[in-house]
Amino acid sequence: MMGRALLIIGALATLGFVVSGVLGYLLDGSADPAMMRHVLVALVSCLAQLFSHCWILVYLLITGRAVRETVEENGLEASYLDEVSRFKKSSAPWLLAAVALGVATFLLGGGVATGAVEPWIHHALFFVTLAVQGWALRLESRVLSANQALIDEIDRRLAGGGMAERWGQEVAG
Repeated sequence: MMGRALLIIGALATLGFVVSGVLGYLLDGSADPAMMRHVLVALVSCLAQLFSHCWILVYLLITGRAVRETVEENGLEASYLDEVSRFKKSSAPWLLAAVALGVATFLLGGGVATGAVEPWIHHALFFVTLAVQGWALRLESRVLSANQALIDEIDRRLAGGGMAERWGQEVAG
């Protein structure tokens, strides 16, 4: 549930980036009165993206720790630990790249507005950011789904010993 909510926030951030881009391309220059709308939509989108990606990483860390503790306490196969580690390693670089690109695009927009940065740099970075953000969302969706499937599998394994109820309460999202 939590993973899905964070994915929705990430999708809304992506939509916000698109809206911000459209608003930016409709501007007549940095003195256009509509500039503030473009900046505000970009800022809100950037913050939503940062919130979503960072919390997904935290969620993966927390569920990974819960899996580790459960594996150790119940003598389950170490392959579960390899799996949760793979989830973090495969998604973290892309999520961090998306966040870094989002922030860089936003900051370079300020440089364009003051004339310190050529507009084409901001424009190009916007499209790179949008592509990486789309890829990160797709990857997050797959990783969160696989993470939940792993948790469900562990729940099924522990169902016979009464441990599943406690486990489900600790990591259910």
